Amino acid sequence: MIQNISIKNNDFKLHPSGAIFWKDKKMLLIADVHLGKIAHFRKHGAPVPANAAYKNLEKLTEICNHFKPETICFLGDLFHSKLNEEWQDFEKWTEYTKAEIVLISGNHDIIPQYLYEELGIKVFDEFLLDGFLLTHHPTEIKGAFNFCGHVHPGVRMKGVGRQYVRFSCFYKTLNSLILPAFGNFTGKHILKPSENDEIFAIVEGEVICVSRN
Repeated sequence: MIQNISIKNNDFKLHPSGAIFWKDKKMLLIADVHLGKIAHFRKHGAPVPANAAYKNLEKLTEICNHFKPETICFLGDLFHSKLNEEWQDFEKWTEYTKAEIVLISGNHDIIPQYLYEELGIKVFDEFLLDGFLLTHHPTEIKGAFNFCGHVHPGVRMKGVGRQYVRFSCFYKTLNSLILPAFGNFTGKHILKPSENDEIFAIVEGEVICVSRN
């Protein structure tokens, strides 16, 4: 189930994949894919299944086929580290993607910018569009609403008995929305929301508002 929200009279769709579709701009917002992370860990001896690396690109393809965006904006940490075998898979993926691709540089994006530009990808440190500021790290600018990543937000909820479960979430404050990590090997940082924050947890393929607002 997709969660529909409105911000500054613009319509946004929060998808269980962790992506947001900005309906008014036909733009897909995605944070923290961390392509290449699985190959990086496998290289250093971590027992991670090789086919796990393809799940991120499969997930990207599915979400693009669903929304058919005109623009895909990656909010940083698209690729986890240095070039490895997953870069070639990403190159092939861009060949079949009709949408314009934009990358907002993150702290893990150390691959030379010209390699992205050779694929037709535009790279920015931040991007301001009609009162919305797109960044990797949470950033405040007066009068702008910030979409960002980096944090890998999660929420802890009480289950049966004294058990607690953790879910990735979209974390919305008055002037910002932090996207969950899109990558399938990224972890979660559990946040403690304030009274006015809105939390949209991703639970069994659904986006559910679990805050009190």
